[in-house]
Amino acid sequence: MLKNDTPQTLEGVSRSVLLLSFLLLGPWAHAAYRLTSYVNPLLGTATLWEPEDLGYVRSWKQRTWGAEVFPGSSLPNAMVQCTPATMYHSGAGYQYEDTTILGFGHTAKGHWGGLHVPLLPATRHYSATDYASPYSHERESAHPGYYQVYLERYGVNAELTTTLRCAIHRYTFRPTDAKHLLADMTHSNNDVRDWTIQREGDHAFSGWQNGEGRIYFYAVTNYAIAAIQQCQDHQAVITDISFRDSRSATPLEVKVGFSFVSIEGARLNLETEVGQKDFDTVRDEADAAWEHELQKIQVEGGTERQRGLFYSTLYRSLLWPSLRSDVNGQYRDARDQVAHADFLYYTDPSFWDDYRNKDILLGLLRPDVMSDVISSCIDRGEKRGGYFPTFFHGDHGSAVVAGNWLRGVRGFDLRRAYTLLYNNAFRPGRGGRPYLDEYLRQGWIAEKDTTDVPTQDEYKAAVTKTVEYAYDDYATALIAHELGDKKTERELRRRSMNYKHLFDRQTGFFRGKIADGTWIRDFKPYYPYFAYQYREANAWNALFFAPHDPEGAVALYPSKRAAELKLDSLFTEPWRGYEVHNMTGFIGNYCHGNQPGHSLPYIYYFVDRQEKAQAVIDSLLNHYYDMGREHLAYAGMDDAGEMSSWYVLNALGLYTFSPADPEYIVTVPLFPTARITFADGHVTTIRREGNGRRIHAIQTDGRRLKGWFLSDERLKRSDNVTIKITSEPTR
Repeated sequence: MLKNDTPQTLEGVSRSVLLLSFLLLGPWAHAAYRLTSYVNPLLGTATLWEPEDLGYVRSWKQRTWGAEVFPGSSLPNAMVQCTPATMYHSGAGYQYEDTTILGFGHTAKGHWGGLHVPLLPATRHYSATDYASPYSHERESAHPGYYQVYLERYGVNAELTTTLRCAIHRYTFRPTDAKHLLADMTHSNNDVRDWTIQREGDHAFSGWQNGEGRIYFYAVTNYAIAAIQQCQDHQAVITDISFRDSRSATPLEVKVGFSFVSIEGARLNLETEVGQKDFDTVRDEADAAWEHELQKIQVEGGTERQRGLFYSTLYRSLLWPSLRSDVNGQYRDARDQVAHADFLYYTDPSFWDDYRNKDILLGLLRPDVMSDVISSCIDRGEKRGGYFPTFFHGDHGSAVVAGNWLRGVRGFDLRRAYTLLYNNAFRPGRGGRPYLDEYLRQGWIAEKDTTDVPTQDEYKAAVTKTVEYAYDDYATALIAHELGDKKTERELRRRSMNYKHLFDRQTGFFRGKIADGTWIRDFKPYYPYFAYQYREANAWNALFFAPHDPEGAVALYPSKRAAELKLDSLFTEPWRGYEVHNMTGFIGNYCHGNQPGHSLPYIYYFVDRQEKAQAVIDSLLNHYYDMGREHLAYAGMDDAGEMSSWYVLNALGLYTFSPADPEYIVTVPLFPTARITFADGHVTTIRREGNGRRIHAIQTDGRRLKGWFLSDERLKRSDNVTIKITSEPTR
């Protein structure tokens, strides 16, 4: 439950959550100190509408993208996310402003995809094209491992809870109504190619759905099944499961196991994880699992609102990647073969989005999971072309591997990972870095010279790729150093300076070049592009990108003062009113609603103006995570936890400025005291002394640090560590 110290945030859903927390949370309802009570899974489900939040006046009919998160039940890094769908092919499938529910899907990334095998309780008077139920936020609640909503059309109170690989639905009907269950097998958040569903005796049904991978399911019901039949309306089809002797006050319970291997695997998962457990037992276990994870970071002080935002964003940071192996260790590999390994098999991280922070935060708090995630990536890479998996348009697996290995996450084969990452860096081909041959030949990637490019047009995003490949080269060089490959390390460190090739000293921006080496002529630094020169950014949000060499990036300007003035302009030059779905939430031209510029505030450190960085960070922490009418919107897309992890780390006073390096840039913590418990049981205490924003001293065990970076080794040294950050008022 998100708590806030402003009256507006107790409107709408928050009131119902406050009430239901006492009615539904079970035997621990009195324990207000439980950290799960601070989490509001509905945070991030709302869309930004107002010009002051968006940064422009809306004219399009389509709604602007929100954080695109899901409010339903899941365990950390689980296979199953049981969550309501209000619209298919729309973010995570749930938008707070929608008024009807189509069904409850069973997978969700938190940004597109998922929503496999939607189920919906029903009574009568529905068709294959008309079955959605209205609902009200006043009769809806969400909690870690639990979701509840009242379906007005059918008079059914729906409750959902989950294990790692299973979901339990509990539907309380009116006693006089016959109970039905609709399985919408033709829909998910993906394009469903084919599916099947069949009866398995009196109390079970099974099947599979093929869309973004084939997912299998096995379900057990507490009422005997009367029939499973297809209802068709023109081209639409929905499956109706009816039950015998179902006019009763006893709720309908549906226990569903899932697998990406087989129906038998789904059945085994269900028998192992749920068996004879009832709904309330599973729900309590889900809450306990989340409490265990949240307790790894305990904060003191701050406001109720700040604690609510902190634990809600920490919760959101620990949901992805998603488990894909069954309880017997089987998984379906990149060749679509059933395999078995000594690690748990997970989906890929969303590398382009979350290499910056989330994949490091996950390694800090759940190193066993992060090891298995990287092992899964190695398995996929070796079976799919010999490249380490990439995501979206770039690379960045190198930063995740290096950053975790150098922080002590060692449960994977570094040499096998390096073999794949070497191919990413040196071997052009499908599955590796796009346009690598061009990058290897000249040290930069050319863009087409054209004019009046619409925002959404697809080109190379050549500037972004060039500067990001330079950083990937640096990260791979760190791994080469670990493995003693000095020749490759030297070559990659040389290439890591390639970002400088696209810096235009005349304009002070990274700028695209055409094939003959001349600058793009139609250069509009304020204009946002989806993939022309820059990926989901304009020239302002591409400034200074060299996390491995910030001093070198600053030195591209005539002086530190000139670089400082450029940064000042970034945060003060107003957004020019461009309407772009994936760029919202601005400070000047800085966009916090998308990832490319998220390292920009810290550049102030390298022009000796740390307090200016803190002023920006403070504004983002205080105003950009519970925005909008309902105070339930982020500034932009969460992208599988990246935006949430940015909040968590900065609230602690430690940010992964260069995630490949085992160190953190120190900022002013949001809370006076925070304690982090690491996997080996050691506790680090972070203390803030003073209330100003200029950092005067950083100490570990009474020893003053030089510079702004705290090493991971010092953060996690064997004895309990106190980090004192003394801040003084800004002069």
